[in-house]
Amino acid sequence: MFYEPGRTPHGLPHNPLKAIVSPRPIGWISSLAADGTANLAPYSFFNMVSETPPLVMFTSLGRKDSVANIEATGAFVCNLATLDLIDLVNASSTPLPADESEFAAFGIATAPSRLVEPPRVAASPCALECVYVETLRPRGRDGRETNSHMVIGEVIGVHIADEALVDGRLDIARLHVLARCGYLDYAPVDRLVARPRPKAEPRATD
Repeated sequence: MFYEPGRTPHGLPHNPLKAIVSPRPIGWISSLAADGTANLAPYSFFNMVSETPPLVMFTSLGRKDSVANIEATGAFVCNLATLDLIDLVNASSTPLPADESEFAAFGIATAPSRLVEPPRVAASPCALECVYVETLRPRGRDGRETNSHMVIGEVIGVHIADEALVDGRLDIARLHVLARCGYLDYAPVDRLVARPRPKAEPRATD
């Protein structure tokens, strides 16, 4: 099959594009409202976009509470979503009033951050404390702004549970890190396949 997004219908019950671009890491974002209410929400449009400085981004369709909170307070935390936390991750996607905390509503324990005000998810084995950098509004090829709000933050603090480290490396397979695979589907990373990077072949000289 072939279809042109926005021009010809794909004819399927659900949009296949987000399933094709998968698996995607999940940004489980905690933030604080201006009144101190702690917010927690998962975003599957999430990734690291720069190593130096370390920048992460998540994209919200519409200016949801997370975006408004981060723009108002200047900080957020990315909590690692793992298979054992899948039900809490899913529950925290429930739309709640801005003055109601997902932490309280779903019994998700918090842990204090060190350098930013928003709390961490206590059960998450890794967390990235971030300061807000900017919000981008991506445009389509017609030049029009989309309703997507891409929030970029700089990582200033990294939490790693001791048991997540094996022989000096973060053991992603052991943690069963959770990924979004489109539709209502998720997958844990439970095995890794390593390949050494190829080296440049020496060029013959005249």
